[in-house]
Formats: sequence, C-alpha cells, structure tokens
Amino acid sequence: MPNMHDEDESDPNCLIPDGRLGKERFKEYFNGDVYDGPPFRYEQDWEIDTATLPYLQHVKSLSAAWPHLRYLAQWMEVTTSPNKWQLIKDLQPAQLSSIRRERARRTNVASVDFISGQPAPIINYMNTPESLAQCLDQQAVPGASRLYIVEDLSRDVIEHLGSKLDIDPLFFREHINDFTWYNTRDPWVELPDLDIVSRDRPYFRLTYNQPRYFRTQESFNKAQKQAGMFNVLRRLDADDEHESQFDEKSAIVALVRSKASLWIRPAKTGQQAVGVLLIDPSITEGYPLWRGYRPFKNSPTPKNRTGYEVPPKTNLFEDLIFWVRQTSQQDIDAIENNPRAMAFRILEIICAEWLTLSRYVTARLGQIEWEIESPKWFDIQKQELQRESINFNMSLKKLHTWRRRLPIYRAMVADTRTMLFPDSKPGSKHQDCIDDLKKDFTIVADHIQDLLSRAERIAAVATAVAAIEESRRAVEQNKTLGRLTYLAVIFAPLSFVSSFFSMSTNVSELTGTIWVYFCVAIPVSLLVYLIVDKNWTNSLQVVYDRAKEAKEKLKNPNLSVDK
Repeated sequence: MPNMHDEDESDPNCLIPDGRLGKERFKEYFNGDVYDGPPFRYEQDWEIDTATLPYLQHVKSLSAAWPHLRYLAQWMEVTTSPNKWQLIKDLQPAQLSSIRRERARRTNVASVDFISGQPAPIINYMNTPESLAQCLDQQAVPGASRLYIVEDLSRDVIEHLGSKLDIDPLFFREHINDFTWYNTRDPWVELPDLDIVSRDRPYFRLTYNQPRYFRTQESFNKAQKQAGMFNVLRRLDADDEHESQFDEKSAIVALVRSKASLWIRPAKTGQQAVGVLLIDPSITEGYPLWRGYRPFKNSPTPKNRTGYEVPPKTNLFEDLIFWVRQTSQQDIDAIENNPRAMAFRILEIICAEWLTLSRYVTARLGQIEWEIESPKWFDIQKQELQRESINFNMSLKKLHTWRRRLPIYRAMVADTRTMLFPDSKPGSKHQDCIDDLKKDFTIVADHIQDLLSRAERIAAVATAVAAIEESRRAVEQNKTLGRLTYLAVIFAPLSFVSSFFSMSTNVSELTGTIWVYFCVAIPVSLLVYLIVDKNWTNSLQVVYDRAKEAKEKLKNPNLSVDK
C-alpha cells in the first residue's frame, strides 16, 4: 500500500469525491441511477475481462436477481467506489491503468491461528494477492481456528477470499460504503432485510465513529486526502460548528465513519473454524481525540512491576494485532464453542471508541448549556453583541446538529447489540468473552439515549429562553415606538398650524401673527395629545361614566346600577 503521509492535492490516486468537483457534476450518476438498466453510462469504459475472476463473474451473474450486488460488481471493476470514476476517467491510459492495477492488487492481511491449549496465537502477514491465495490453500494446524484480518479491501482480496472460502457477496457489499441515508436515485442504496432472512447469516457488520483531533485546517485537509487513498469509501465529518472559547481556533474535531465486518464459518467435520474480519485503513494524520482509548487492562501496582507492553497507537491494524497477541488462554479456548470470540479485541476497540464519542458529545452539550446560561460571557465571536438572541440562535444551531446525529448513533449501537447479543437460547448458561462485553455496550446505549434526551431538554430550554428574550426586545421596541408617537402628536399639529399661517404671500405680515400662532398651536397640540393619550382618554371615560351614573341615580333613587 502506498505511503499516505506524503500525498498532495495533485496526486491522481488521491480520490476525494466530496472536495474536488463542483456540486453540479455530483448531481450526475456516472454508474447509472438505481432505476437505470444496463448498459450504464461508463460501464463499457471500466469493464474488464473476467475470465480469470470467477468470483466477479458470480457477482455479476447475480445482479439481475439481486440488484444491490450490481454496485459490488462495479466496485470490483473500477477497483474503488464507482462514483470516484469521474476523478480518474480522463487520465492518460497508462496512468489510469497503473492506478487501477495498484488498487486492485492492494493487500494487507494477517492470518491468526488460535490454537486451543496454546497461550499465544500464531500470526502471519500477507502483502500480495499471491501470498494470500497461498495462505488460503494451506490448512491451519490441527485444532486451530483461523482468522483473516483484512485492512481495506481490493478486487483481488475479494476474489481470493470469496471464491476460496465460499463467502456470500453481500458480506463485501455491506462493507464498502459509509452512507447513513440515501437519495431517491442513489444506486448504492442498502435496504434492510427481513429478520427472518438475515438472522441466520454467518456474518455481520458493525458501524461506529472514531473521533479525531486536528490542530489546523491544513492537517484536516491532509486527513481527507488520506481517506481519498482508501479503496472503501470513508469520509470525515468535521465538527466545525461546535467551537468554544476553550478550543484552539484553528483546531478541528472530525468524526470518521468506520465499519468492521466479521464472517464466520463454524468448524465442521473435516473443516476448521475460519473467520474473516474486515477493518478500515487508518487515518494517521492528527491525533485520536484525547489520545485515544485506555489500554484494556489495569495499570500495574508498585508491588507488581513486571514488564508490560503498550499498544503502538500507529494505526488500527497494528493496534488490533497487538491486542490479539494479548488474547488470554481462556478466550482462545472460548473460540472453540463460539467462533465470534475471534473478534473480541476489535469489539473492545469499537466499544471504547463509542465511549470516547459519548464523552465528546457530553462536553459539547455542556458547553451549549453554558452558553445559554451565560450568553454575554460565552461570546463565541469575541465581539460586543447588542442582541443576546444571536447567541441563542447559535446555540440552537449547534444543538440541532446533535439532535440529528444522536438518533443515528443510537441506531448504530442498537444494531451492534442485536448482532452481538441475540436472544439467548433456552437453557443456555455458557458465558464467554463476547457475553462479558454485553454490559459495556449496554452502558454505551444508555449514554447515547441519555444524551439524546438531554439534547431535547436543552432545545426546549433554549427555545423558551430565546422566545422570552425576543418578547423583551419587542416590549422595548414598542416603548421606543410609543415615544416616537408622542413626538409625532406634538409636532404634527405644530406643523399643521405653521403651514396654515404660512399661506400668506407677504412675509412681513407674519410678524404680527406669531403670538396668534402660539396661542392656537399650543392648545391644539395639547388637545390632540390628550385625545391620543390612552391614560387620559380612559380617565375621561371613567369620569363620564360616573357622571352618567350619578345623573341616573338622581332621576331614580331606587334604581340600582349593576356593575
């Protein structure tokens, strides 16, 4: 795999579909929309000879009955997400061929043999499709369960794994994209299956988010370019709407959409248990938020100063291999009864990432609450705000982001729990390392549900505070308008009288009428003011009503006026 640390924007192999092209071009579907039938717009340009690719032939043959597999066939032929074809289709033929060949052959796989009764697993690495094929043809040692850990995916890796292990193509299809919702024409849509269809599948997919910290915009841009080097489609959601006074103004926290997929073939007569674990390549630019998860073991005490190892924290693949090496004898023995236990370490990492994310959302919601409580002090823009309602609107904008995202996170965690912890069979009392994680994922689910409820409560409070603030502003504006009305009442009669007396064409004659002006203008202004003034008119009305009532009583002393 090429080094992703030195990519620049001119690298034709750095495919960033969300950043390099205009919005108008992305309205087009270069691989056909979901309602189109073959041939598709560019299909003949990217088609390859499948004579030596039996698994790809199989996937293409299934596309008529299972249309969602059409996208996997296109992915394998393009050698990456088909919507990235528009970024490379105009390259020189030799350069285009080189890029597609490199992506098609990309291989970073580790085979892990868990041997019951042996304290440490045996790990081998494969960096070429040929070495992977050779490893797949070799049986593990007797009594061992083998797990293939695959970083990223490529056409050749899918071809060898799929054909030699007889894997359902949907396993690969569900791993290659990261969309959380779809437009009505998207050909990459993934529709849910009925539970009666999917419950007995030997594979499942787990989605999660990795929070990552970048000191500068430049660092974030480099991370996006690294994601553009992946074959699978993975993107970074920049959380740049949630800056606070305690953040570095140039820093960005991004949430990396991630997946991990596990396929299991249980042990049978004459066959050993085999698993395939697909994980994402890592973005090495920036830092894991708060330096990442804690080690999955307690720190040694002063009296127990035995040697200990620490995870490399370089990328997910190396971290996972490190923790796999730490697998206990008890957990290795558990694989014989529950092959899913081979994925125990990646499940720990996923759960830890969810806990980090929940802490991050907790911090952001706390900052939003603080802004609402002290809007003048918590001035995001660092400027004098004449209207505090601006701060409330900013807080509501930040809050709506989490109100939109948290239900998605809740659904991700719920799906993970359903996959990992199905309903227990009656009479089953066996407990292994996977079951031990149930409480941790329950804690994650409860945290996210609490955060969603908290976001709703904050939204209600912020809306109420904003409404009260706007009402107060409206009252002040009405008072101001009232003052202007009084001024108009005073000066309008003056202006009228002045205009009336200025109708004379002889200006010298006006000197004798100045006193007349004041004698007329002032009483007229006072009269108009008294008529307009609500308090005076109300008082006058009360006096009039009382006088009328007194008059009626004088005429008829026995008359009782009902008030």
